[in-house]
Amino acid sequence: MRSDILDLIKNYRTISIIGMAKNVGKTTVLNYLISKARGIYTLGLTSIGRDGEEYDQVSFFPKPRIYVEEGTLVATAKEALFRSDITKEIVGTTGIYTPMGEIIVARALSDGYVDLAGPSITKDLKRISEFLISIGADKVFIDGALNRKTQASPAVSEATILSTGAVLSPDMEKTIDETVFTVKLLTVQKESDREIIVKASKILENSNLGFIYEGGEYKTVEVLTAIDASKEIVENLNGAKYVVIRGVITDKLINDVMTSTDKYKGVVFLAEDATKLFIEEETFVKFQKAGGIFRVVFPINLICVTVNPISPTGYRYNGKEFLNRLREKLDLPVFDVMGGD
Repeated sequence: MRSDILDLIKNYRTISIIGMAKNVGKTTVLNYLISKARGIYTLGLTSIGRDGEEYDQVSFFPKPRIYVEEGTLVATAKEALFRSDITKEIVGTTGIYTPMGEIIVARALSDGYVDLAGPSITKDLKRISEFLISIGADKVFIDGALNRKTQASPAVSEATILSTGAVLSPDMEKTIDETVFTVKLLTVQKESDREIIVKASKILENSNLGFIYEGGEYKTVEVLTAIDASKEIVENLNGAKYVVIRGVITDKLINDVMTSTDKYKGVVFLAEDATKLFIEEETFVKFQKAGGIFRVVFPINLICVTVNPISPTGYRYNGKEFLNRLREKLDLPVFDVMGGD
């Protein structure tokens, strides 16, 4: 893998690494970045949930461990910290608790392996990242867990790297298509009207669901969650230009709206950010072709994609072909983590 990937992150303080599935080479990407940053940056590391185990906790295949250098700052759960083989200095406690204990911040006093087990809540990740920077980290890497993309939220990280790989399917074309759609979803267009952004932000502060109308007026509707709010959406679409939704937007919600009315056509469904779009490709395409529009208030800064052509279940793709096909289809840099390209 060329050093270009290090160049891509030079202007960002917080970088998240998310995977489309387990065993797509995400930890290898993290280790690469750590090794290349050696002597250049003081790093802070944390994770969403648990990662960094000797054996994958889902597939039980051996996996790369996370190797850090002396001086690295690590925010991880108490139990995970005890399992790390670095000599460490405790810098502080956070008051944030996980099933593996409180998140502890430590400084590595030696090179060695660490076990990362961070918080699962966005606001806690943001708080920890800010703390790591405040005590001297030049850059904070946030390692993902399973296929969760929460840490890609712009509320948490300034830049995001997406890892994909052969483990998704024995069919390379299927993996390519799934990756291309994931990139499309994560980079859904930002709403450009500043007035709309201001009004949407006010709605999001106070409610799970709101509407902005043609005359510029807006209102909120009280719902426990927007997931089952199709009835309320349909009832308030007359004259609406925007439907503003806090929380996830699901396939079910969109399909329920589409089967209930055609008044959604030309209306923008505005999400907080693209990590909240839990939409299958079929629904996404159907909604847009019918005239519906997805946009976000806060865009994700996806800076590159990394690929792993080898599946731990015993099959592999042609690495060069996989890399080149994705480079043809994506308007982002694509790197082969395992192949050095």
